Amino acid sequence: MSIDPNRPAPVLGLHHFAWRCRDAEETRHFYEDILGLPLVHVIRLDRVPSTGEYCPYVHVFFEMADGSNIAFFDLGDDEAALPSPNTPPWVNHIALRLDTLGQLESMKARLIENGIEVLGVTDHHFVRSIYFFDPNGLRVELTVPVAPVEELEGYKMRARPALDAWTAQKSKAVSETRPA
Repeated sequence: MSIDPNRPAPVLGLHHFAWRCRDAEETRHFYEDILGLPLVHVIRLDRVPSTGEYCPYVHVFFEMADGSNIAFFDLGDDEAALPSPNTPPWVNHIALRLDTLGQLESMKARLIENGIEVLGVTDHHFVRSIYFFDPNGLRVELTVPVAPVEELEGYKMRARPALDAWTAQKSKAVSETRPA
């Protein structure tokens, strides 16, 4: 198979998503003991490998069943990432997939038993989800796909036209609000 230099390389999947945490042990307890994601790797360094910047930290990785990870940086200052002032709290989140609605209900009960406030089960028609915040203020969604394959294929076929329509509508609204 030849490589086409005009096309991007295929992205195979998620390796990890990284977020700042306030406390690595508090985060470990939440992700490993409550959500059941095993701690699989810890990196402890004084310098950032990509920049050389001095910043002592620990980088912890929790593995999901498919081999992808959610990871966190503890910078040693007991501070979590600040929420974005221009973004509603429900916008930025990570959604993690479960296999069955029974598992979703079980995880909801487990979270509530551990004193975590849970929103949902929310029916989005193609998935059903619960929402909660981790100890670092990161919004987490646990979701179960419920739509048949044919419906999902229809979403794919309509995705680009739907985005094009949104873009045109947004562009028109912006131009109508700008002074001439």
